[in-house]
Amino acid sequence: MIGLLLAVALFNSIAFLINKRLTKNQLVHIWAFTVAVQVLTDGYLCKKYHAYWYFSGSLEWPTLLVLIVLIPPVNIIFLNGYPYGKSFFKQLIYILFWDVAITGYELITLLPEPWGYFNYGWWRISYSFIAYPFLLWIVAAYYKWIRKIEKE
Repeated sequence: MIGLLLAVALFNSIAFLINKRLTKNQLVHIWAFTVAVQVLTDGYLCKKYHAYWYFSGSLEWPTLLVLIVLIPPVNIIFLNGYPYGKSFFKQLIYILFWDVAITGYELITLLPEPWGYFNYGWWRISYSFIAYPFLLWIVAAYYKWIRKIEKE
């Protein structure tokens, strides 16, 4: 729990201190989109298929911290530095950098409590490493779509 609380404080502080790109409307969109995708994904992978879980595996209050206030600020930090308008190669390198960083953080969350809070069933770190670039690309594409809608 200590690790989770530190991460929530750190990621939220960074997200809101460095945010220069996202408007309040975009922040709300990214926050809601992230929570919706996270809850949907975890609903299947955690609860139905027992791939991984937070804390003890049952739905607990601390799990809501993960779903509601841990992941969204990470996406805000990611989007603030995303190289829109740059070459595909630069965007790919940026996503791969984030892939390594997020996978590294996931390894830290696997530490025993009170520092860690994440547990694997049949899931493996290599699955996360493969999935994260797609998830990050989806967040970037969603943000781009929101910006397009705002201009209409």
